[in-house]
Amino acid sequence: MDAARLPEPAADQLERRAPTVALDAPTAPLRPIGRIPVQDVTPLVDGGNRPVKSVVDEPFEVTATVFREGHDAVNATVVLTDPHGAEQHLPMTRINAGLDLWTATVCAGRTGRWSYRVEGWSDPYGTWHHDAVIKVGAGVDVELMLEEGARVLDRAVAEVTRTDDGVKLLGAAAAALRDAGLTVEERLAAGVAAGVRAELAARPLRDLVTPSPDHPWLVERERALYGAWYEMFPRSEGATQDPETGRWTSGTFATAARRLPGIAAMGFDVVYLTPIHPIGETNRKGRNNTLHAYEGDPGSPYGIGSAAGGHDAVHPDLGDFDAFDGFVAAAREAGLEVALDLALNASPDHPWVKSNPEFFTTRADGSIATAENPPKKYEDIYPLNFDNDPAGVYAEMRRIVQVWIDHGIRIFRVDNPHTKPVEFWEWLIGDVGREHPEVIWLSEAFTRPAMMHILAKVGFQQSYTYYAWRHTRAELTEYCTELAGPAAAYMRPSFWPTTHDILTPFMQHGGPTAWKMRAALAATLVPTYGIYAGYELVEDRPRPGAEEQLDNEKYQYKDRRWADHEPGGPDEGRSIAGYLTRINEIRRAHPALHRLRNLRFHSAEDDNILVFSKARTLHDRHDVILVVANLDPHQTRDTWVHLDMPELGLQWHDGFVAHDLVTGQHFNWGQHNFVRLGPGAEPVHIISVQRY
Repeated sequence: MDAARLPEPAADQLERRAPTVALDAPTAPLRPIGRIPVQDVTPLVDGGNRPVKSVVDEPFEVTATVFREGHDAVNATVVLTDPHGAEQHLPMTRINAGLDLWTATVCAGRTGRWSYRVEGWSDPYGTWHHDAVIKVGAGVDVELMLEEGARVLDRAVAEVTRTDDGVKLLGAAAAALRDAGLTVEERLAAGVAAGVRAELAARPLRDLVTPSPDHPWLVERERALYGAWYEMFPRSEGATQDPETGRWTSGTFATAARRLPGIAAMGFDVVYLTPIHPIGETNRKGRNNTLHAYEGDPGSPYGIGSAAGGHDAVHPDLGDFDAFDGFVAAAREAGLEVALDLALNASPDHPWVKSNPEFFTTRADGSIATAENPPKKYEDIYPLNFDNDPAGVYAEMRRIVQVWIDHGIRIFRVDNPHTKPVEFWEWLIGDVGREHPEVIWLSEAFTRPAMMHILAKVGFQQSYTYYAWRHTRAELTEYCTELAGPAAAYMRPSFWPTTHDILTPFMQHGGPTAWKMRAALAATLVPTYGIYAGYELVEDRPRPGAEEQLDNEKYQYKDRRWADHEPGGPDEGRSIAGYLTRINEIRRAHPALHRLRNLRFHSAEDDNILVFSKARTLHDRHDVILVVANLDPHQTRDTWVHLDMPELGLQWHDGFVAHDLVTGQHFNWGQHNFVRLGPGAEPVHIISVQRY
């Protein structure tokens, strides 16, 4: 059945989709410094022009430099404003008095567009407390200092809203400061008592309040940061081959749905479908990317479009929209979300070629340009041109996205977004987000860092990364430190050891040990990771001359005979599905692995051993995971590892029980520990740090 077309947008809406920038705009006036300077607020994305990102209940640190002239006390507050305009004030702590650096850990309890600012202010109680302790102790201006303290407390009661208990507490302290019947020491002690300090820390008296600008902050649902993905070609699931003719019959949405319980049982959260649209016949690629397709070859699902329809249609071999809706419903019942591949390119047979030739680039000879990444050529694909008719192409892309949203899709994996204008993605993701803020976009942009980062800044919630090509301890430490550091304010990495297009030499030659180790690292270094179907079967045979699998599923059907690998089946011992299941169980049970910014590295004497930890929050050490991995899949290695104990919430001399969550073993560990990992044992320890 055909999806209903959306009404065409108004002309003025279309004009806004390709905005222009006035080059002669006047220079903005300088912003006044303010009475109490507040500078270097972090995190900021592009100077505050784009939002900092987090998910619900994800903590991160806000820092700022706050200071003032002279010697009076200064303080700072971070103010969070929720989507409805309600404000929450949180005290900041000065962590470096010499550099005037202040910090606070913040998080949001609901999704939406928030903002935050830092307010610097003069602290009259802090100033009095500092001076009174010194002067009264030295017998200087004693009565004057005590009276001034009482007046500060009077102001704190009169000018700041408090509980009845708070009013009584400060009133009694002010009275004691004025009580000549008490000793000087008793009067001062009443004014600087712990209860008084706590009350004024919670509800301070603030003078000369100077705010920073309000900085945008986008809070999204948990899946935008955390999840385990499983990629599949639905046409292969249930595909059968005639033993006599060799002809294949495609799988369908119904047969693919039978695989969902197995995927869910392994602990995955998202099932990602490669494109499910009709595939063109013209220049269709054959098996293993050959230029000639034989009868029955299905072609690449990225060559989208035929007489059966384009991006708003499903391939007839898979079923119709009712069948697709049934697949989505079955996934939901299994506890899985469905992610759909959004590949904005067309085959020469796509309906757009006739209906909207302006969507493409016409060459000097009158032909339409095919996709190229020299020396690679993709003769079966026409790339879109977003500049011939920006309003028209923007509107059509928005329409097709809405078709799939209307059929239950809330996650899009976007193919090659770096080959489309960044401005387009900023508009599309923003426009969809206004009506459907729950929609998540994963950028598949294996390209230059600047492009990967700007795609994240303009709206993509997640991004593929260079993880597949980072193998040494130095490479992983440097890269993950970057991802978990300043970049975490806007870019959420997704780690994939392999994909349908990527099979690195490391994975080709590392055997099952490499496949287990790389999955475990992907699943623990970052909150979102994914595998491509067949990973559990260690499909490591490469196509000669290419970093991809032999008999690539992108160009042909593949029957993996899943039943043969189940317990009792003839190939039971070849599968690492049980290992992946255990990894995902560990991830779900330990919130520390649901976060990115809490990654901390430790040291080992062997450069092939990687050691890192994650705590539940930046300051909460009740759930601490410690990972020790042998990066060499070919050799068992033993060495000493040295732990930064405070990062585990422990003192340097403390011991703890190291509970290996993979094997169930328990070890008594401390700062220095001997480990042996590799093919002859488990390649990775995933340890729960348990205090004595």
